[in-house]
Amino acid sequence: MKRILLCALLPAALPLCAATLRAGAAKVDITPSDSQWLMGYAARQSKGVLDHIYHRVLALDDGATQFYLIASDLCLFSPSVYQHVAERVSAETGAPALNFWWSVNHSHATPEVGPPGIYKTLLGRSDHEWNRDYAAFVENAALEGIKEAKAKLEPARITVGTGVAFANINRRAKDVDGKVSLGLNPDGPADRQIGLLRVERADGSPIAIIANYAMHGTVMSGANLEISGDAPGVAAAYVEEKVGAPVLYVNGAAGNLAPIYSGYPNARSGHLSQFRALLGERILAGLKRLGPASGDITLQTSEKIIETPRRPDLDWPAELRSYSRTENGTQLVRLPVRFLKIGDTAIWSAPVEMFCEIATAVRDRSPFAHTFYFGYTNGWIGYLPTKEAFAEGGYEPKTSVFTEAAEQDVRDGVIAYLQSMRR
Repeated sequence: MKRILLCALLPAALPLCAATLRAGAAKVDITPSDSQWLMGYAARQSKGVLDHIYHRVLALDDGATQFYLIASDLCLFSPSVYQHVAERVSAETGAPALNFWWSVNHSHATPEVGPPGIYKTLLGRSDHEWNRDYAAFVENAALEGIKEAKAKLEPARITVGTGVAFANINRRAKDVDGKVSLGLNPDGPADRQIGLLRVERADGSPIAIIANYAMHGTVMSGANLEISGDAPGVAAAYVEEKVGAPVLYVNGAAGNLAPIYSGYPNARSGHLSQFRALLGERILAGLKRLGPASGDITLQTSEKIIETPRRPDLDWPAELRSYSRTENGTQLVRLPVRFLKIGDTAIWSAPVEMFCEIATAVRDRSPFAHTFYFGYTNGWIGYLPTKEAFAEGGYEPKTSVFTEAAEQDVRDGVIAYLQSMRR
C-alpha cells in the first residue's frame, strides 16, 4: 500500500532577515482549588495538593515573527482544546496558530482538561462529565500567561546546548517468552539527552530556560490522589529556585520511557524528591557548559502534514475530523508536525507519545547542529510506537491509532523536511 506524505509549507516559513531578538516569560498557577478528575490512569478524583502546577510561558519576537510556547504541568488534552486556545491566542496577539505551541510535562497526577477526544476512544476511561469550569480556568490562565510574557518582551539572546541525565528507563519489560508488559527494561533503548535553551538578557541574567527531556510523569501510580507535577514538575521547580527564572520542562519522545522510580503509591515511596538530583542537577550542569549567546536570531516556523494509515476499527471523534481522512478506502491519520528553526537549531513537535527510537533516528540524520523533539505538543492522539514494537505487542501498540507503517512514514518525512529546511 502506498503511503502519502503531504507537505504544507506555510507563509511564515519564508526566510527572514536577522534582527535583534526580544523575549519575555511568565509563570501562571493553574492549581485547582477543589477536587478534580485526574488524568493518566483509571478515573479517580483528587484529594489534595502535593505541589502546585503551572503554565510556564515563553514569548519570542525577532521583529517579524512572534512565537509563543507554553509548557504546562498537565498530562494531556485533546487537539480540540489546543485549537480553541490557538484561536484565542491569534485574536489576542495577531500571531498565527502556527506560531503558538502548547506542550505538557505528562504528569499523571494532574487534572483532566477539556473533552476526552481520542483518549476515550483508545482507553475508554472517560465516562464521567468533564469539568468545564476548570477547563475554562486553564484556558484563561494560558491567555493570561501569553499576554504577560508579551508585555515583558525585552532585548534577549539565546544559547543552545545539551546535557545528559539517567533519570529515565525503557518501560517495555520483556519476559523469557518475549511477552511485553509495562515495567522496567534496563536493556531497552532510552534517550538520555537533555536539550537546553537558555534565553537571557544582555547582562547575562536569565529570562527563561527550556529543558527538553523524555520521561513519563509516572513516579506515582493511580493510588496517589494528590495533585502534582510528578518528576518533571519537581525537576523544573528545583532548577527555577537555582536560576531565578521560569523553567519550561518540555517532554520529549517518552512513549516508551518511564522515570527510574515508577508506579509508587505516593511521593515518599517513589523517591520523588530525588529527581532534584537525578534530573534537576543534571540540567544545571548542562546549563553551565553552554556556549556564548546571540541576539541576532531569526525565527522560522513551518508545518508538515504527514499522512499514515490508521487502525480501521476506531470510532474517530467528530471534533477531530481534520486529523483523519479516507483515500481509496484507506483511512489515514493526518499528523501535523511543527518545525521551529532558531539559528542552527531545529525543533520539531507532534501531538503524540512517540517512541524514543524514532526521535533519536531523526536527530542522528538531521543536518542541524542541534535537533530537539517536543512531544505531547498541541494535543494528544495517542502512542506512536516503532514497527518492532507493533510486532512485539504490549500496551502502547494496543492503544495506538497508528499502524506499523507510522515509524517509517514519520521518520523519513521529518528527516527529508529538515534537510530541505537546511538547504
